[in-house]
Amino acid sequence: MKAKKSLGQNFLMHARIAERIAIASGITSSDTVLEIGPGTGMLTAPLLARAKKVIAIETDHELFEQLKEKFANEIKKGRLKLVHGDIRAFDPASIGEPYTLVANIPYYLTGEIIRSFLSSTHKPSALTLLLQKEVAERIARSKKESILSIAVKTYGTPNYLFTVPRGAFIPAPSVDSAVLSISGVKMPFASAKEEERFFEVLHTGFAHKRKLLAGNLSALAPREQVREALEVAKIPEKARAEDVPLASWRVLTRALAAKR
Repeated sequence: MKAKKSLGQNFLMHARIAERIAIASGITSSDTVLEIGPGTGMLTAPLLARAKKVIAIETDHELFEQLKEKFANEIKKGRLKLVHGDIRAFDPASIGEPYTLVANIPYYLTGEIIRSFLSSTHKPSALTLLLQKEVAERIARSKKESILSIAVKTYGTPNYLFTVPRGAFIPAPSVDSAVLSISGVKMPFASAKEEERFFEVLHTGFAHKRKLLAGNLSALAPREQVREALEVAKIPEKARAEDVPLASWRVLTRALAAKR
């Protein structure tokens, strides 16, 4: 099967790595699993061997038809639900029960997929994702934060599990990949308004990387109010957004809201 560049396809072709991902996800025979972009079904098979049910979303028509044939028996038994469509148009609420997300996701959709599922009203209980190594490191290992790393840590606990070499894929990408888990997924906000306010502050704080956090936040409130809020959150006045941990962002958001 020829990979389509427009869909960011890099097929995992290493059965042992697929098996290792399925094991690392911790799924059991009582779990429903959502898989994004099953491709050739390399990961789908070990997921089916462990889960109660797998729901697989595939946007490529040719691959969808091949998967239908390859897993005809599992589909017939109701253990695999194969959906032809774009994951960006999929509503997680349609699953109707608790689920775990396990997937080899296209590099170009990484941030969008993670953010959309973590902010969904029907969140997965955990995510196990095969993605670009650099992104996994930035989320789980780097001392410098980003909008994505803070967003992930807001909803769950990220862990860098293991590296997957580029040679495990066809076609081989230009960089290595890694498996990232996000466990303990929860809704940390009391309301949608509180969630919206937090991310407004976060996005504003990261708006201009070269500027200090205080300067960026002046777009939301007068400088004196920003200075006082930083003081309450115990954030140095000369700090940059990338140096501020999650707990401080939460305090900062509340402090700014109290002064509005």
